[in-house]
Amino acid sequence: MSAATLPATGGRELSDPPSDGISNLRFSNHSDLLLVSSWDRSLRLYDAGADALKGEFAHVGPVLDCCFHDDSSGFSACADHMVRRFVFGSGKEDILGRHDAPVRCVEYSYATGQVITGSWDKTLKCWDPRGASGPDHALVGTYPQPERVYSLSLVGHRLVVATAGRHVNVYDLRNMSQPEQRRESSLKYQTRCVRCYPNGTGFALSSVEGRVAMEFFDLSEAAQAKKYAFKCHRKSEAGRDTVYPVNAIAFHPIYGTFATGGCDGYVNVWDGNNKKRLYQYSKYPTSIAALSFSRDGRQLAVASSYTFEEGDTLHEPDTIFVRNVNEVEVKPKPKALPAPPP
Repeated sequence: MSAATLPATGGRELSDPPSDGISNLRFSNHSDLLLVSSWDRSLRLYDAGADALKGEFAHVGPVLDCCFHDDSSGFSACADHMVRRFVFGSGKEDILGRHDAPVRCVEYSYATGQVITGSWDKTLKCWDPRGASGPDHALVGTYPQPERVYSLSLVGHRLVVATAGRHVNVYDLRNMSQPEQRRESSLKYQTRCVRCYPNGTGFALSSVEGRVAMEFFDLSEAAQAKKYAFKCHRKSEAGRDTVYPVNAIAFHPIYGTFATGGCDGYVNVWDGNNKKRLYQYSKYPTSIAALSFSRDGRQLAVASSYTFEEGDTLHEPDTIFVRNVNEVEVKPKPKALPAPPP
């Protein structure tokens, strides 16, 4: 579907998209730069505002995740087991190190200045990118996990690790010797994504079974009583529910509301505090593989990219849309005042 025929709410389509599945996309914390990782063995850097491909960096294997260091460099997690750093202006590439299996996730901690990677080798590794270049010279520590790492999220000094087997470990980056908390997902099926609340009080988890769980770090009885899960990305026809995996969660940086993307091709925006859906965008051409709000919350990048949930079949081309976000779509609505007594 071309940009000309896309409904007005879908956003503008970026030129030069990846030629195979999009694994993740991230807006910079400082600008309109957008970093995109893909199964076509590339890392791409776009200027989303100008619709310009600024750089393309080749890899040996599929690139499963990416993140910025700053606007001049970024990191990639690759299926060839390697963790790489790229300097965008020069195209220079450093190998920070390697895992013993594909690297699924990469995050950069501004609080500690470290790169954190999670792998299907059932480990978490921390790297100091200021250290000597060369495989594993930058390695700070290796931390065994109960299963393969599927998703990571950071807020301040807190790191949340979601693995296969519905395990969730919460770490304090200042003391990585043991998890601060060991949990089991409150969702019954495989975790697809974890994202921390911007205010640092908890995290959201999504699963293959069309649900999202809202969790809190505080283990007090009062705080835990606030956690809940809800159904989303489902279709009901003739009394039968079709359930779609929820692949992506992205929190709005200003309002703390969040968007979810599913294999149904829809993006929904939610007010977690008031347990309401605020908005649903027009359906995208295929599955939503990844989402990212810009630093000011005024843009939302959407990866419309088939995630092979129905096997190797014909599907729409992989596409990146960037839509302008209206306040009404993401701002929580004030609670109605109770009616006065008769």
